[in-house]
Amino acid sequence: MRGPAGCCSPRQSDARSDHARWSGLRHGDGGAAPSVATTTALRWCGPTKGGRTIVSAGDVTYAVEDGVAVLTLDRPDSHNALTVHMVQRFAEASAAAQADDSVRAVVVTGAGEKAFCAGGDLAELIPRLTAGEVEILTPDPAKRFLSDVFKPVIAAVNGICVAGGLELMLGTDLRIAADTAVFGLPEVRWGLIPGGGSHVRLPQQVPWAFAMQLLLTGDHVPAERAHAAWLVNEVVPRAEVLDRALAVAQGIVRNGPLAVRTAKEIAVRALQNEPRFALEAALNQRVLTSHDATEGPRAFVEKRDPQFRGA
Repeated sequence: MRGPAGCCSPRQSDARSDHARWSGLRHGDGGAAPSVATTTALRWCGPTKGGRTIVSAGDVTYAVEDGVAVLTLDRPDSHNALTVHMVQRFAEASAAAQADDSVRAVVVTGAGEKAFCAGGDLAELIPRLTAGEVEILTPDPAKRFLSDVFKPVIAAVNGICVAGGLELMLGTDLRIAADTAVFGLPEVRWGLIPGGGSHVRLPQQVPWAFAMQLLLTGDHVPAERAHAAWLVNEVVPRAEVLDRALAVAQGIVRNGPLAVRTAKEIAVRALQNEPRFALEAALNQRVLTSHDATEGPRAFVEKRDPQFRGA
């Protein structure tokens, strides 16, 4: 099981520097390899069949083809659980997609057959949280996953989507889910709360009672229940998830790009979520600095029931 730490919100870097870091991604030109100075964390894979270009940071892969950027969380042996480094690389890749005029839509998915993303990597996060490094979860309290991307983002949810994985998905615009996918926010079971925008985004996107079911019970729900509540747009067989998401993206690519970007930007900015995200981060501090926030993850690791104090 992964993910009581409802994962880190990305630090949004300057779009130009991020675009330089993930350079060489324009469809059709073969792509020049990024300079060593700007790609310490990256491995250049170069163009593949059909002019597709790929950059990999080891645990996040960014590919561009026919106007669609595909961001893949690439730790399948760990259910694509998020490390702090991985969140930073994802933020850089999403900023690169926003800055690249050749990209008209973005697809986010997970590697492997089991998981989209199972939340934060507990092996890394629990020691840091219990040591008091609470800022790793919200380096910028007013930003959350994909909050500065004004191009359409489609989630191809190929399996488990819980904790920080669900929070990442809430930053997308359209969601195609595998019939085997499950969704949940289990943080409260371990004395924590989601720290990646769920308290703001979830009630905006689904009926209140369903949002509270996820936030307060820690229960997981199957794909069909998520679809009935409009948490996801479609449910398809697992083998068809990515193809269907790419088809949706290509349909959007055929629309007027300025109109599409403007429509999304208006919708996002009209929500005025930045102060709401900041409120979530501020209130989360009283949880993260509590006894319960230390006890819950320790109990999880030790495979025992937590002994909460409510403080």
